[in-house]
Amino acid sequence: MTSPWLRRPLTVAGVLVAAVLLLAALPVWVPVAVAVDAVRGRWRLPVLRLLAFALCWSWLEAAGIIVATVLWCIGQAGNLRAHFALQRWWARNLIAALRVTTGLRIDVEGADRARGGPFVALCRHASLADSLVSAWVFGSLAGLRPRYVLKKELSLDPCLDIVGRRLPNWFVDRGSTRVAREMEGIEQMARGLGPGEIAVIFPEGTRTSDAKRHRELARLATRHPERHARLAGLVRLLPPKPAGSAALLAAVPDADVLTVWHTGFDGLDTFGGILRALRRPVSARVVVEAHPRATVPAGEDFVRWIDGQWVRMDGVVDAGMSAMADDAGGA
Repeated sequence: MTSPWLRRPLTVAGVLVAAVLLLAALPVWVPVAVAVDAVRGRWRLPVLRLLAFALCWSWLEAAGIIVATVLWCIGQAGNLRAHFALQRWWARNLIAALRVTTGLRIDVEGADRARGGPFVALCRHASLADSLVSAWVFGSLAGLRPRYVLKKELSLDPCLDIVGRRLPNWFVDRGSTRVAREMEGIEQMARGLGPGEIAVIFPEGTRTSDAKRHRELARLATRHPERHARLAGLVRLLPPKPAGSAALLAAVPDADVLTVWHTGFDGLDTFGGILRALRRPVSARVVVEAHPRATVPAGEDFVRWIDGQWVRMDGVVDAGMSAMADDAGGA
């Protein structure tokens, strides 16, 4: 559904109906979820926890839609300050809901490195939570105003669709053959980035998986043998796609660069994966690393630089995930 006039009535109605039904049916689904978890011997109640978060998400989503509608009605649809504040409120409260309902603990290292700006952030992508977590880290912890390169499929989230398109974000059409147009859109989104602002991109382009990694490495072996030689040892991350990141950096020549990696969110890319993860205490680590712009090259040297960063991050992510697996096995 490319037209917002067709998409938004359906997605907004869907969220509002879900919020009302989940709340009205609370006395029904709570005991049913507990019974389902108990029968399966899952004493951390993952089904109940996931449904509880769904209830919180639907009402926070509905609240965001209502506030965005009020802003439009009073002629403030173009008020960037109000919409950045709404985005910050939405991300902060969704993180709080995750903590309360799922017990998720997130340890963040290096948020103080994202002070001042402007910045371009190159972030690892592994789960459904990545955009939310980065919005919370950059918006609430670092006090920045984030702009995003997002995939257009996220338009199915009505709050992201409405508020996200009022803010200076770019929704990428990953299936488009007009690559130059997408790069121009990314550059245009980042132009004018100043102090207190950050442009965020996920260079892998999609959530990681073993199948995707093997496919991307096979593609590189055919099309870019030099890059394949550098990246063939990846075991956790996907090979980065450098074009979008390079476009951001070209648009903001004075921006420093942040790389962001995390452990603990892997496997949270499907509802089945989330349910499996909720069978035990869930914790995550997010690390923000700073790179002065003078240390980040341009052109082909940038491709080698980002490949090197991804190889390095792959190593620390693999070590962290292996340690987490050992801890879980010993528990």
